[in-house]
Amino acid sequence: MSNDKVEQQRILRNLKKTELLELLIEENNENERLYKLLQEQKDSEKTVSGAQHEIDLDESECPGPLADTSAVKAKGLQTWKDVLKTENLKEELQRIRYIEKYWSTIRSTVSILVTVAALAILVANFLIPAFQIYGNSMTPTLAEGEIVLALKGDDYETGQLIAFYYNNKILVKRVIAGPGDWVDIDEDGNTYVNNQLLDEPYISEKSLGDCNIKLPYQVPENRIFVMGDHRSVSVDSRNSSIGCVSQEQIAGKLVFRVWPLPRFGGV
Repeated sequence: MSNDKVEQQRILRNLKKTELLELLIEENNENERLYKLLQEQKDSEKTVSGAQHEIDLDESECPGPLADTSAVKAKGLQTWKDVLKTENLKEELQRIRYIEKYWSTIRSTVSILVTVAALAILVANFLIPAFQIYGNSMTPTLAEGEIVLALKGDDYETGQLIAFYYNNKILVKRVIAGPGDWVDIDEDGNTYVNNQLLDEPYISEKSLGDCNIKLPYQVPENRIFVMGDHRSVSVDSRNSSIGCVSQEQIAGKLVFRVWPLPRFGGV
């Protein structure tokens, strides 16, 4: 690309769209003015000489100060004509349209991402909250560092996993018994609800664990009795420091494990 071409494009890129239009209008006006000026000069020379001849359109051959002035203006006008060639204007218009389309795409993409992020936050906080597991009170079902999803609700059945708030923390335990049920645990760690032995395939070992409540124990109204699957280390409803869980404390029912990927699936 020639240096003149580069310089012409640089000039165009420093102009606004309105400036381009103004320059085009100004060029048209200047063309009309010069045309009238040349016509007047031609008529004057015809009157003086009385001869018919062609006027050379090269302003450098026009006599006197008028020729000098016209030559300078013609030269400046020619410069803008070079800049405002149809080819240059088309290239600049394509460039401007590309930039506008690019930024429009950026704005649209950012808007979509913000909307998706907002929806994700709403879903995560109000519909399907996500929780990360800390500690080993739920092994072997859930291990430390795993991430699980929960569903909001108000109906929780025996055997389901729930997340609940306790002292500004979120704990995960398994529902063992509901309101009004009687819970009993023997020295071997066998758990009975309403005198029925629970079948608990999800635990690897049974243990009475950290228990300071008087057994058998009746679950209070509007409360849920919960225990961790790792019975020997879990601190749960067997200890009065945790106690039974109220409906207001429950954050949701655990339904799905999303991390780590090898253990991706339901819980």
